[in-house]
Amino acid sequence: MSRSKVAEPLLREALGESLRSFRTASNITLRELADKACVSPGYLSELERGCKEVSSEVLASVCYALGVHVADVVLEAARTMAAARVAEEVVEELTVSS
Repeated sequence: MSRSKVAEPLLREALGESLRSFRTASNITLRELADKACVSPGYLSELERGCKEVSSEVLASVCYALGVHVADVVLEAARTMAAARVAEEVVEELTVSS
């Protein structure tokens, strides 16, 4: 029996998506946020795209600059990952019942 899998996002991808979501909801540009968080715009872009792992220190700095709690960003990332897991379970159930 072949099992189809939905790719679960990596933590860095989910965190990046969450950071971008909070930034865009705050109507702040990537450059403005990078300046406030004391990181380069290029590095922040890589974080948002899930290309780089974010350290807890940088995550805290970016969250502070956004005016949000680290826990809120992490919880949104966890929801993204949980949704991917649910999607995988649905695909598995549909595959088994076919």
